[in-house]
Amino acid sequence: MANRVTIQGYEGCFHQVAAQQFFGKQVEVISCGNFRDVVRIAGNPKEADGGVMAIENSIAGSILPNYNLLQKSNLQVIGEVYLQIKQNLLVNPGVQLEDIREVHSHPMAILQCMDYLEKYNWKLIETEDTALSAKHIHQKKSKSIAGIASKLAAELFELDVIAPNIHTMKNNYTRFLVLQPAGMSDPVEDANKASVNFFTDHSRGSLARVLSTIADGGINLSKIQSFPIPGSDFQYNFHADMEFDSIDQFNQIIESIKPLTAALQVYGIYKNGKKQ
Repeated sequence: MANRVTIQGYEGCFHQVAAQQFFGKQVEVISCGNFRDVVRIAGNPKEADGGVMAIENSIAGSILPNYNLLQKSNLQVIGEVYLQIKQNLLVNPGVQLEDIREVHSHPMAILQCMDYLEKYNWKLIETEDTALSAKHIHQKKSKSIAGIASKLAAELFELDVIAPNIHTMKNNYTRFLVLQPAGMSDPVEDANKASVNFFTDHSRGSLARVLSTIADGGINLSKIQSFPIPGSDFQYNFHADMEFDSIDQFNQIIESIKPLTAALQVYGIYKNGKKQ
């Protein structure tokens, strides 16, 4: 079990919520300013036991650069977390709605809560990070500034949730991949999902043959994402997430599609995450 994992963002951010959901409240997080550092530090066993990295959102879609980071790393996927993004209005203890003059948060969080915020004549201040905004409000003991962040941020920085769940889109989920250096972890018990990368030659129908073989083997292809291969003549990498009933079924399909691909790499075999 991991003790220290890298995340993108500051203490109290949604990456930390996802890390705690997978590893438990006791997990220690190493905050990184960008995803490149998340992957770099997570891949060094002397610095961390792994990492947690957002890979897609149900509203904004795939985070394409993170697929490329995964492809170039020595990391393997050992799990996934689907986290519902719940935004909350946070204030210092004792502050009332009528006291608020400004609301600070990341621009995306402000946008997600605009229907609620437009009810009030508050000045909206865009900041670097939701959790960092909460931390600054706590440090300055402000009586007129509120922040938008997670309930974890409220707990960590001793803030009150004056208005919970103020986001407009209630069905907003982010999917996070849980990563560890290859060879560090044991096979995942009851694994029923895998992430695979492959590319095909330039011949007509090459991708269709791979997809048909996967479907004929009874495997559900829950996601496929294409990426152009730099410097190639319109060749593409494909990231595929496969859901299966047994590891034998998955292994059999992998052996069947290998001859149909120019290269194939299994990023990880893990247990399907559930929306909570």
